[in-house]
Amino acid sequence: MRENDGRKIDHATLETIRIRVARQIVDEGKSADELATALGFRRSTVFSWAQQYRNGGVEALRAKPVPGRPKKLSEAQADRLYTILCTKTPDQMEFDFQLWTRWMVRDLIVRLFGVGITEQAVGRMLRRWGMSPQRPVRQATQRDDTKVMRWKTEQFPKIRAEARKVGATVYFADEASVRTDHHGGTTWAPVGETPIVSGTGDRKSVLMLSAVSAQGKLHFMLQHGGSVDSSVFIDFCRKLLHDDGGKVFLIVDGASYHDSKAVREFVTTTEGKLRIFRLPPYAPDTNPDEWVWNNVKTAKIGRKTITSISDLYSQALAALRRLQEQPGRRGRHPFV
Repeated sequence: MRENDGRKIDHATLETIRIRVARQIVDEGKSADELATALGFRRSTVFSWAQQYRNGGVEALRAKPVPGRPKKLSEAQADRLYTILCTKTPDQMEFDFQLWTRWMVRDLIVRLFGVGITEQAVGRMLRRWGMSPQRPVRQATQRDDTKVMRWKTEQFPKIRAEARKVGATVYFADEASVRTDHHGGTTWAPVGETPIVSGTGDRKSVLMLSAVSAQGKLHFMLQHGGSVDSSVFIDFCRKLLHDDGGKVFLIVDGASYHDSKAVREFVTTTEGKLRIFRLPPYAPDTNPDEWVWNNVKTAKIGRKTITSISDLYSQALAALRRLQEQPGRRGRHPFV
C-alpha cells in the first residue's frame, strides 16, 4: 500500500473525511482528482462521495452504526470544537494559557456543550481528527504580516533583479552566539529517569557571523566571546567582500548596528561594491541564514559534549566548514 492509502484510515475518521471531501467538491468547487490523489483514494470513490452528497446530503455519507458507546458530541458540536482548536488559542477562549491541553479541551466541551468527557477520551477524539501534540513556533506580536508579504512579493524580487543587472551576489547575513553549556535534542531513557550528560560548567561563548547566498555560498567569521557591534560587523563585511571578489547585496535584520553611522560610512567607501538592505521586522523566517544556526547550534554542537571554550570554537568551526563544503546539507530555503 502507499503511505497515504485511504484504506488504512479508521471507521470514524473515514466518515469525517467523506463528508469534508464531498463538501469541498460540491460546495467549494475543489478538484476531485486532486483530493483523491492527496488523500490516497481512488478517483471513482471520491466522485461517488460527491454524488451521494448531492443526492442525500450529509446523512447519505454517514457510516453505519458501530457497536459501542454513542458519541458524546453531535456532528455540529464536533465541527464547532474542531474549528475552535484550529483557529483560536486558549487565551482567546478565556483560559490563562496559549497552548491547548486535553484538560482545557475537556473544560471547553463542558462550557460550550454541557457534556462531560474524560481527558483520555479527549485525547482519543483529537487523534481521530488527525491532531497531535506539537511544539509551536513562537511569533512576535509586533510582526506585521502585510510588510512581510510585501517584502516577499515586491521588495526582494526588485533587489534580486537589480543584483542580476549589476552582477552582484545576494547574501543573507545573521549573527548568533553559542555557549559552552549549550545542549539540544533528546535522548532515549527509562520513563521517569531523567538522563544526565556530562559537560563543562563554564559559561563562555563563541560569537558567530555568517552570510549565505541562494546559490549555496557560505561565508562565516568566528571570535571568542564578545558581542556584535558596528566594528565587528564592518570587519565581517570587509572579509565577505574580499572572499566574494565581486559586488555584494547584503540583506540583514533590523539590528541597530546594521544601520549605524560607522557602517553607512564604510558602505560609502566600497564605491558601490557593497549595498545593505533590511528585512521586515520580526520576520526571522525570511532569512535563510537562520537555518545555518539551527544546524550548527542544535543539530551539531547541542548534541556534543563540550569540554572547554577551545573545544567549542573547534566544534563550531568544523560544523560551519562542513556546511560550507556540502551546501546540500542545508537544504533550500523556500523563500529564495
